[in-house]
Amino acid sequence: MTSATLSLALPIRDQVVLVTGGARGLGARLVQSFLGEGARVVVNYVGSAAAARETAAAFPKRAVSIQADVCDPAQVAALVDEAAAYFGSPINTVINNALADFSFNGDARPHAGALTWENLDQQFSGTVRGALNTVQSALPGMRATGFGRIINVGTNLFQNPVVPYHDYTAAKAALLSLTRTLAHDLGPDGITVNMVSGGLLRTTDASSATPEAVFDLIAAGTPLRRVTTPEEFADAALFFASPWSRSVAGQNLVVDGGLVMG
Repeated sequence: MTSATLSLALPIRDQVVLVTGGARGLGARLVQSFLGEGARVVVNYVGSAAAARETAAAFPKRAVSIQADVCDPAQVAALVDEAAAYFGSPINTVINNALADFSFNGDARPHAGALTWENLDQQFSGTVRGALNTVQSALPGMRATGFGRIINVGTNLFQNPVVPYHDYTAAKAALLSLTRTLAHDLGPDGITVNMVSGGLLRTTDASSATPEAVFDLIAAGTPLRRVTTPEEFADAALFFASPWSRSVAGQNLVVDGGLVMG
């Protein structure tokens, strides 16, 4: 087995993982799942300092909380440098989870006639620009070690827009395109890029405003007759980071209990 082949099978316990927006909601669950597998984890946050520091304090030497706005390339570059200095190893797994302020509340969403470019720009900046910044900052370290995992958090809404969240859905669709082009570009460097797309998760900060009737309706439409949890979503992210996915690139895995198929 060649050294390149070995590098593509780096166990999760040997990875340094960045979870953007990792202090709360789905991000916090992703952090806990990767820590549970023995990884060293960077808990990125913007405003949730107390939650991020509490998580890091519970896992001394295996977790560090670092504030950075993913929309700012200078802040992201500083985060990557600080993490490498703290762990003595570069970040080699990036989970682009950070979400610009958003609430899954169909009644409060901007409808077609009221949708503004500012709505769209906010989501594109947080989702696409944020992912570009983290990838570009982490890329030198990944290339130096010949290993990298980039996992983008998507949505099933661009396949099944049951609620037309125009701004959020458009940004996530663009992120899927970036996922596939980056996978093609970075594959020769031993870096895989994939997406995990959830539906409505029960429950995160973003879905806390969702009426119970909506959860029930979605559950009834799935083969499993229930709504996917953040823990179950995180399982799929672990798969893409693990050696079991070493030959998987440019894919979008929908984790929603079978609501969307194909």
